[in-house]
Amino acid sequence: MRFLHATLFTTLLLFGLANTSDAEEKSFYSPVIYIDVEHHRILISQLGGVFYIDVPEIARPHMEKLPVSGLVDFVVDWKGEDHIPMIKTWKVKSGESTCMHFNGKECL
Repeated sequence: MRFLHATLFTTLLLFGLANTSDAEEKSFYSPVIYIDVEHHRILISQLGGVFYIDVPEIARPHMEKLPVSGLVDFVVDWKGEDHIPMIKTWKVKSGESTCMHFNGKECL
């Protein structure tokens, strides 16, 4: 009986650790709808829905350079439906910007 409890506990522990894995990377090709400078996030759309993506500290000085209504290819860390995705990189595909490509560290 002890062995059964130990096995069950170990199995549950392993499944629990497997579910706490790192974020997956996703890409969104979207127009910039709104830039919320105060809360460091950008409103975009995808498949008929709109949602915010967070801007990391390193990208915050450049976020206002994105063109509202311009098309941007955002790569984000996605941690699931309960979390706001975090921007890793972006490439402006249409519109004018002084930061056409953010590589995760700097504008190019």
